[in-house]
Amino acid sequence: MKRKDMHIKPISFRSSPKTPDGPGVKSAGGFQEMDSEIWSRLPEEVLEHILSFLPLKTLMNLRSTCKNFKSLIYSPSFVSRNSSSSSLSSFFLLSHPQCHGHFPLYDPVIGTWRNLAPSLSISVPCTAPTTLISSSNGLFCFSIPNLSSFLVCNLLAKSSRIIEFPSYPFGFELLTLVSTPFGYKIFMLCTRSSCNQAFVYDSRTHSWQKFNGFDPIFSANYYQGGVYFKGSLYFTSPEPFSIVCFDLENGVWERLETNLPIDLTFVRLVSDGEEKLYLVGGIGRNGISRSIKLWDLDDERNWIEVESLPEMMCRKLMSVSYHNYEHVYCFWHQNTICLCCYTWPEIVYYKVLSRTWHWLPKCPSLPEKWSCGFRWFSFVPELYALA
Repeated sequence: MKRKDMHIKPISFRSSPKTPDGPGVKSAGGFQEMDSEIWSRLPEEVLEHILSFLPLKTLMNLRSTCKNFKSLIYSPSFVSRNSSSSSLSSFFLLSHPQCHGHFPLYDPVIGTWRNLAPSLSISVPCTAPTTLISSSNGLFCFSIPNLSSFLVCNLLAKSSRIIEFPSYPFGFELLTLVSTPFGYKIFMLCTRSSCNQAFVYDSRTHSWQKFNGFDPIFSANYYQGGVYFKGSLYFTSPEPFSIVCFDLENGVWERLETNLPIDLTFVRLVSDGEEKLYLVGGIGRNGISRSIKLWDLDDERNWIEVESLPEMMCRKLMSVSYHNYEHVYCFWHQNTICLCCYTWPEIVYYKVLSRTWHWLPKCPSLPEKWSCGFRWFSFVPELYALA
């Protein structure tokens, strides 16, 4: 019998008299009650096992019924035992200015579209417009300009936090949300002409830190934030192309000493977080890409060519971007490298394990007239990502 099909009988917590049938059991009418004293003495590991059979929605509703349930559901032993076996799907999530209060979702495993309509009204007044700007391990970061704040939330766990801008007025770019098992950090660069500084918010201390910025400004990657890899955020600079990284713990910038491939027309980075750092770049002359290739960085900091985008896919991507590579951006999703364009409602993606390229057509629910503003994100629902 599958877990989701199991029927869990309700248990009453009221005390009942002992009868010949045993402690805490009523024979009349066949109704069974468990004595509260027996329930209170139930070993924690047995209770964990019982709760693991419950559907996720029921499990989440239990949090408000009992403090012990809430603490147990978030205990390290319960998390480690159940989070890895979760059968939750993961999605490509599409954000567009005209998608008022909902996000189209695509499940690349079974090839189906869904729709997500998150309720943010608990944390944000309905009159305050929000813009999704970053995602990481089940967490989303929204900008709320009217409130001079950010909203970080876990839509699955229905938890959220309002974070005020570090100063007023405040312009920012390259905002990047990084979620870890111990919390999350938000990185961004200040865009004021007189300010060349980086700001980092740490959820563990609920505070901002200010660090020196880095020249040159990374204006060529307007639609892509930093790429998290082994504790640092990696960025590419405009021509002449180079790679720099920012250590999130100590706030130190460093230029990556490596020889990039020749004849690059644009450069983007993508990473799985800990094992691999990939480079996606166009190859051509005079700013015109004739091909798009994928490289990964080896232990000696050499870029090793992995794959080339098939010719027909490359031609279409170049035609929709009009060779304006500022519109092109990449992201990592569950062993998949996604290549997107701000002016294009479709995705080209590469499955790393099978070494195959795929094409995701336009979402059927999108109107034909929408021609720009398409922002794609990785959405991996994670119950225990801390907002």
